[in-house]
Amino acid sequence: MLDNKQNGFDYDVAVVGGGPAGSTAATLLAQYGHKVLLLESGRHPRFHIGESMLPFSEPVIQRLGIDWSAGNLSKSGAVFIDEATEQRMYFPLAINRKTYQIERAPFDQMLFENAGKHGVDTHQDEKVLDVACQPAGADIVSDKGQYHCRYLIDATGRSALMGRKDKAIRRIDNLGKFAVYTHFENIQPGEEADELFRSGNIYVPVVDIGWILIIPLAERRLSVGLVVQKERPKDCDAEELLRRYLAASPLLSRLITGAAQFAPVRVEADFSYTNQSRYGVRYACCGDAAGFLDPVFSSGVFLAFTSAARVADRVHVGLSDGREADPELHTEDDDQYLLGFNTMRLFVERFYQSNIVHNLFFEADRDPDLKAQIAQLLAGDLWVDDNKLQQSLLAGRRSVS
Repeated sequence: MLDNKQNGFDYDVAVVGGGPAGSTAATLLAQYGHKVLLLESGRHPRFHIGESMLPFSEPVIQRLGIDWSAGNLSKSGAVFIDEATEQRMYFPLAINRKTYQIERAPFDQMLFENAGKHGVDTHQDEKVLDVACQPAGADIVSDKGQYHCRYLIDATGRSALMGRKDKAIRRIDNLGKFAVYTHFENIQPGEEADELFRSGNIYVPVVDIGWILIIPLAERRLSVGLVVQKERPKDCDAEELLRRYLAASPLLSRLITGAAQFAPVRVEADFSYTNQSRYGVRYACCGDAAGFLDPVFSSGVFLAFTSAARVADRVHVGLSDGREADPELHTEDDDQYLLGFNTMRLFVERFYQSNIVHNLFFEADRDPDLKAQIAQLLAGDLWVDDNKLQQSLLAGRRSVS
């Protein structure tokens, strides 16, 4: 490892963005013994959507050395529902690994503080204004300082610092267009509600305009949202659209009767995209900065964890070998990244384009092998060679290409 002071570097690695991806990459690199700076433009705790975790995040969680069960609701599986036909299908997810429904504000704060405990130099309320990644080093200019580093990791989420700087963001147009969501508390006792909180299942009712998410959280709270795939009706705004669909759902009407809305209605647009410049000279992107998908299968934080760990491991190799300026440093990880991202992307595409819930999910009880394959993908067990459904999804994309 090079001596930073002797070679004029302030840090081995600067990580921009203190969400799950950034905190994960920073922590793992610090565990390797590197000097790491983590810059977060906001301040924890802060609200964020994406509360439903996948079981195959667990290996990264274990590497981070945190307890993600603390204060969170154990998640058993996922239930897809069509209230119009009264069809529903349950997929068990936490078979070999545990997972949880988490509240993102304290969870993200725990990840950020965990980075500090591992020796990362953590800065909050510091906005990066400009970066320059060149063969001689990565230079970062913020509203509070300037840093000369051996490497930059972009974990800026959908701000996608490097992707937008390089004009490399490509929208995926055939998935969800935007999401609108809120939280409810004091969910009243009842057979249906009690079962929801006992199981910790995520419920996904499909509707004519997209889908609804119902995520139970600790202390009898619900995260509820609507992801819209079609054009929004012109006679209402996004908030009114959410209220219409909540009122039209018998299930949700029963669950939130007597409950109190305790968070404002929020809208998130700028939906699914890829980043065509995920790495280059002395930089790499991870998490949403590398690409973002419609959240129907809860892949956001999962891809953040797994991509951040992969980037951190490769950066460690590059730093150790003195190869961190190689623009192709991450090339050998492309297949693994794309296997995970494209599996989820194609899964979501089939959700919208081929009505996979009705044509496949609701029929899965007739074929135990198929049901197991669906559950495997929903759990995030993507890096395997024996899932026929995954192989079919990927082969279909290759034949179209």
